[in-house]
Amino acid sequence: MKNALLLFCFLMTGISQAQIEQEVLPPNYIKSIVFQGNSNLSGNPVIQLGESLRLEFDDIIGDEANYYYVIEHFNYDWTPSDLIKSEYLNGFDDVRISIYNNSYNTLQGYSHYNLSIPNKDTQSLKVSGNYMLKIFNENDELVFSRKFMVYKSIAQVKVTIKRSRDLKYINSRQVVNFSVESPDLLIRNPESTVNVVITKNHNLKSAIKNIKPQYIIGNELIYKYDTPTAFQAGNEYLQFDSKDLLATTIDIGRIELKDLYNHFLFVDQSRASEPYSYNPDINGQFVLRTLQGQDPSIEAEYVWTHFKLQNFDPLDDAEIHLYGAFNNFELDDATLMKYNKATGLYENAMLLKQGYYNYKYVLLNKDGTLEEGYISGNFEVTENTYQVLVYFRDLGARYDQIIGLGEASSLNISN
Repeated sequence: MKNALLLFCFLMTGISQAQIEQEVLPPNYIKSIVFQGNSNLSGNPVIQLGESLRLEFDDIIGDEANYYYVIEHFNYDWTPSDLIKSEYLNGFDDVRISIYNNSYNTLQGYSHYNLSIPNKDTQSLKVSGNYMLKIFNENDELVFSRKFMVYKSIAQVKVTIKRSRDLKYINSRQVVNFSVESPDLLIRNPESTVNVVITKNHNLKSAIKNIKPQYIIGNELIYKYDTPTAFQAGNEYLQFDSKDLLATTIDIGRIELKDLYNHFLFVDQSRASEPYSYNPDINGQFVLRTLQGQDPSIEAEYVWTHFKLQNFDPLDDAEIHLYGAFNNFELDDATLMKYNKATGLYENAMLLKQGYYNYKYVLLNKDGTLEEGYISGNFEVTENTYQVLVYFRDLGARYDQIIGLGEASSLNISN
């Protein structure tokens, strides 16, 4: 009986964990995913209820395959909500993406797909909260998925960025302090009904969650923690611009044409022990563009971009990866830097569409922890953008709504 009970508990735990939805990474023939709201930021968009979404991607097989989209609603913890489709969606989904074009005058052929929401089929989203956009092929196989968040501006969220109060980290961390005030909404039992998500540079992968109010004063929730809401400050992103296929730049040292163009970036070096140097970036984002055509969506070329990193001996217990919004801050085999004994460098080559890209190198430990500043360094004056999303589920409610969004830049960091 004891063994049977243990087995039952184990199975139930597995079922419970399986309900948490994870994004599905695209296969290697799906490239250049741009998923945006009203801003030019790509990745996991945060939009206000009533605003639009745009998804674009390339299929480099280029056979005009059929793709379909589905929209699903989720709770704060990314378990499926209890809402049925008609409660969160006006219109319907599971519709074929009908707008696509084939590439024009490129060495690498591809089909470019474009989806806008709302459209004639999917007219609007009805409620705020967490959502997932899923893309299926004509065999009803899930090709990839992306999270996005929809908020309704009910609460006021004021955000400030502080230096760490711990002298050990005062020069390497940035702390997010914020308050939530809801004059038009009575928030009862905020310790159990309110949740927050804090992101740095719109990167949901490194978000801080499950933070409870530190103080409650009237109808205002105050979060003035130090360590629980602290982020590694990181460093400004490295960058390159491949908009001109034929010209070397300050970042691209050599160009070769084989089957496709190859751009060889100059060798990067560790910045962890170097003084901080301000270098304006776009916080890990990318912008597709080309000088060889008018429309980068179908005229931009795909380029093998070669990355090299110097001054690191082989690591046995960790990996070095490329990091940026070009693949939604995911770490996988495609971003892995491999040590070349012949050159003494970590090297990688990625097939990327022409454009302006931010990237950096990060360390992934065996236990899954990420050290963003291991190679680039952590400097408290680094310019980062922070977002705070506030979730609320009233007593007896059936889903988690997002009632407010606050943003701040570390350019205004203070003690």
